Amino acid sequence: MAKVTQITADLALPFVEQAGCTLWDVEYVKEAGSYFLRVYIDKEGGVSIQDCEAVSRPLSDALDEADPIQDSYVLEVSSAGADRVLKKPEHLDRFIGEEVEIKFYKARDGRKSCVAILRGYTQDGRLTLEENGAQFTLEKQDVAQVRLYPRFS
Repeated sequence: MAKVTQITADLALPFVEQAGCTLWDVEYVKEAGSYFLRVYIDKEGGVSIQDCEAVSRPLSDALDEADPIQDSYVLEVSSAGADRVLKKPEHLDRFIGEEVEIKFYKARDGRKSCVAILRGYTQDGRLTLEENGAQFTLEKQDVAQVRLYPRFS
């Protein structure tokens, strides 16, 4: 059987596209004893509450009909956010040249994270970054998370 996230992504995609958005990510997590099915969408110029509603209502009906999840859960449809997590190659592609925050599994140079400019990546997950004018490379197994790092003036 396909994963809940893949089933949800497949069901959500037509509704997301009909709303003029793109599907950023889907996650299914348990937090504080409750399950959450989160669908993150994106749109040039930003996602509105109306965009979220335009996806949430028909997706909820489609999920009820397909019934891919045994447990009760909360469906959330929201923007990927200004500080979105970059998980997929297309996410990284879109933000090459931008500042990202990288969290490490183990401390590196005494730090558990850093903010750097994303300069590139390879298909096997190696990231090329620039911090204070110096480029360096990180292996996939050393990186816990890559997140867009917004600066607000």
